[in-house]
Amino acid sequence: MTSTVDAPDTTPRPDGSVPIRLLHDRVLVRPGADEGERRSTGGIVIPATAQVGRRLSWARVVAIGPTVRTIEVGDRVLFEPEDRGSIELHGLEYVLLRERDVHAVASSRHADGHTGLYL
Repeated sequence: MTSTVDAPDTTPRPDGSVPIRLLHDRVLVRPGADEGERRSTGGIVIPATAQVGRRLSWARVVAIGPTVRTIEVGDRVLFEPEDRGSIELHGLEYVLLRERDVHAVASSRHADGHTGLYL
């Protein structure tokens, strides 16, 4: 009796792309567009070049690895922009993170008052 193993699908699609599968605890996010100048709640314009202490960024999750437990595709996550790996796919910029590098998750499914899972 012989056994066969299904090989991963690496067949190019009509647009030339190949499917990508994230491994382990990786999270792929699409950051929002840089706003450049910001306005404080008091109305002061803050230029994009202003030095600000560690400012965290929000991004939308587009893919997750198989061992990610607390994040789902479509969630918005808060992360440190300096602790990231930027990649470009099909002309769009994405950020690759580990689940442990995410500081917060904004999702309607957590609206039940629970703070979530502590790692």
